[in-house]
Amino acid sequence: MDIKNNLILALDVMSESEAIDICRSVAEHIDTIKIGYPLALAEGLEIIGKIKDAFCVKVICDFKVADIDATNSKICEETFKAGADAIICHGFVGRDSVQACLDVADKYGKELFLLTEMSHPGAKMFLQKNADAIAQMGVDMGIRNYVAPATRLDRLSDIRNIVGDDAYIISPGVGKQGGDGKKTLEFSNAIIVGRSIYESDNPKLACEELINSIK
Repeated sequence: MDIKNNLILALDVMSESEAIDICRSVAEHIDTIKIGYPLALAEGLEIIGKIKDAFCVKVICDFKVADIDATNSKICEETFKAGADAIICHGFVGRDSVQACLDVADKYGKELFLLTEMSHPGAKMFLQKNADAIAQMGVDMGIRNYVAPATRLDRLSDIRNIVGDDAYIISPGVGKQGGDGKKTLEFSNAIIVGRSIYESDNPKLACEELINSIK
């Protein structure tokens, strides 16, 4: 996935009008939007198509799919039918559940991102202990896209070493969570930034300053 300025906007706002206003303000700089549960639950899956049609962007749905294989298939089916270009799934649920997501992504000609380790402090309690094994599982399954944290560069580096230089990694945690964008891009292909942009009084300026900081 080719991502403009190596920057993905995490659009975790709660209304269509706010989402559209923010997208309009940053459209010059961003061509990939990450939509999670907050916006999708507030406005329905239709918001995916509305944003894609209005701004000609790619949409990654961050639903962190984590259920049994049959349920994962249904979640991915509805997400891709709604127009998503990619979906993020958890790896801790195991190979069969991840394979279900991968099969649906392949069916629609879309992309799957495997979440290896999250960026918040709580991830260190349980998820981090198995993140390397999750990444290796992804490699064994032929998965090319991964999510790994910007907040712990040592872990991001470890995951890069496992998945290899040809894999595509996107990283959350830059900005409000303390991750450094430029350092993150030494290991990652793109950073995911939300609150630092959409909570700003001037999202366009915040976006421009961030892009300048990672050049």
